[in-house]
Amino acid sequence: MTDGRQIEIIAWSEADRARLYGAPRTATVAEALRDGAFLLRQPFDRRLADLRVGDVDLVVRMQADISLDEPLYRAVPVPRQAQPPGRQAPAPSAGPPPPAREAVPSFPEQLNDRSAVGLAYAAEIETIASFLRQGLSVLVSCEKLVVEQLGPLIAERSGRQAVVLDTPPEDSDPGASLMMPRSQRQRQLARLRELLRELKDGMFLIVPHADLLAGGPDNQLNSETREVVELLYNHSEHVVLAFADPSIGLPEVLASRFTARIGLAGSPRTVPDPVDSHPRLLGEVLVTRPERELFQGYDPDEFHKHVAGLNPIRVRQAMRYAFHQHRGREKPTGLDLFKTIRGFKAQMSASFEVPNVSFDDIGGYHEVKKEIDDALKIMQGTTAADADEELLQSDLIPRGFIFHGPPGTGKTLFAKAIANRLNATIMVVSGPEVTDKYVGEGERKIRELFAEARRNAPSVIVFDEFDAIAGRRTGRDDGGSRAGNAMVAQLLTELDGFREQVPFLVVGTTNQLTLIDPALLRPSRFRGIRIGEPDRIARRAIIEVHARRFKIDLAPQLIDLMVDATELRSGDDIQSLLRDAYVGQKLHGRPAGDSFVIGELVGRMNRAIKEHRESSL
Repeated sequence: MTDGRQIEIIAWSEADRARLYGAPRTATVAEALRDGAFLLRQPFDRRLADLRVGDVDLVVRMQADISLDEPLYRAVPVPRQAQPPGRQAPAPSAGPPPPAREAVPSFPEQLNDRSAVGLAYAAEIETIASFLRQGLSVLVSCEKLVVEQLGPLIAERSGRQAVVLDTPPEDSDPGASLMMPRSQRQRQLARLRELLRELKDGMFLIVPHADLLAGGPDNQLNSETREVVELLYNHSEHVVLAFADPSIGLPEVLASRFTARIGLAGSPRTVPDPVDSHPRLLGEVLVTRPERELFQGYDPDEFHKHVAGLNPIRVRQAMRYAFHQHRGREKPTGLDLFKTIRGFKAQMSASFEVPNVSFDDIGGYHEVKKEIDDALKIMQGTTAADADEELLQSDLIPRGFIFHGPPGTGKTLFAKAIANRLNATIMVVSGPEVTDKYVGEGERKIRELFAEARRNAPSVIVFDEFDAIAGRRTGRDDGGSRAGNAMVAQLLTELDGFREQVPFLVVGTTNQLTLIDPALLRPSRFRGIRIGEPDRIARRAIIEVHARRFKIDLAPQLIDLMVDATELRSGDDIQSLLRDAYVGQKLHGRPAGDSFVIGELVGRMNRAIKEHRESSL
């Protein structure tokens, strides 16, 4: 407000601005402001609230045009105790204080990528800017997708003039010759050298892709990387803000040039309110009003666990995808939204899938199911309601499970059922696929697998044949032992270092638990669960499950005979038995539920198992 008759208002969208300008001239200012998401540059003055719109001069500006460091205020009165320090509105000159309005979450009309990044990473942006204001260099580890938005936001918040390291076009490169044009990296190096010479006090240099310019391990520094290291250390008085993707990283000798190293991964559960800095749920800040209104029963509190591993830009992409998928359909719900987001994340990675196996599809194993169910209830917060929240988020939640037992007992099926229960995506990785003959490659693959699991959270990552990468460490000095020891160490690092607010679970399956390194079998890391051959009750349940699946009508007496005949057989053996009966009926017209057919198939299965055992002796 510039005087008693002019009110300067900040709108989130063009639609809000048009709505405000089109408000009836007889409506009061308070009534017009309550019809949209508006902010003010000055504290709300109650004396103007009852004036008619036609009696004041409304100046409406867009929120995107306002600096992030400029304080803004709610367009409706709030209690004085709710105002943060430094933003208290002056007491009104007359009349009692207005009654506090009910706290109803407000959702923005629209959001672009830069606004989403600025809202989600507001605290981190302020921290980085504070280092820059003090003349200290910062290295930021984050996904490349957010770098383009983070650079300008940090520069604006720091109050310093920023110079961005760009790549000069090839045709404008004065150092190139007709016979030997310089590569993009060489042109960037020349530009870096030039900018460091020209950088003045009060300015800082932004290096958007430091990893592409000088990334790689410490023991393999190429000539360009060595030149970057030399340049930055020779100009150590200059302030530099560099970005590197965590999947590439920088050599330690270069990373040590920066005073602070800050990592940005995923999206936080709560973010500061853009108006008063009070914490707000991510599901209120990064979801627009049209998206909120489309999905009935949408729960902002549940939103985070479905997008925790996604950066803010991916969150907005997922929401736009879900909105267009369901717009026009009849009454989509919040559950439809979360299911669509899960499918969106699975499509982002060819390795992840949406599981369709439930615990009802696994016959028997009631004790195993109960043990898993208890752990999952704690993870989902449906039990231990009186437990301390800090305990619930750390000490009570297992890092993962190791399913061990004979082959064919359904260990991977249990992992898929867990993912289904958690409404999570799942990635099944064969242990031998992770191993590599080159030093450091196995650890890199493990890091990437865990990073991908976080991006797809809530997720379950399954290491089949876990003993291939988690075998007991030895003191031998041969290359194979060193590589295996390094992979176990990397696994321990990932398990102990993942963020509790990013919900993902690790499951290992093995036939030989004795081969697993003892450090991984600690109760605080993996909970070992044995899945042995099914007992009599379990075999009956497995037979009934697969009979329903293959649509085979089995008489109760025949089921009893099959239960006796399959003693010491795995669930996979029982499935193959009923599968062969189904195939014989479809191809040869033999009745699948006939006792003679089932007896012949059981005999064939037993002969095959006996021959296999004799050949392996």
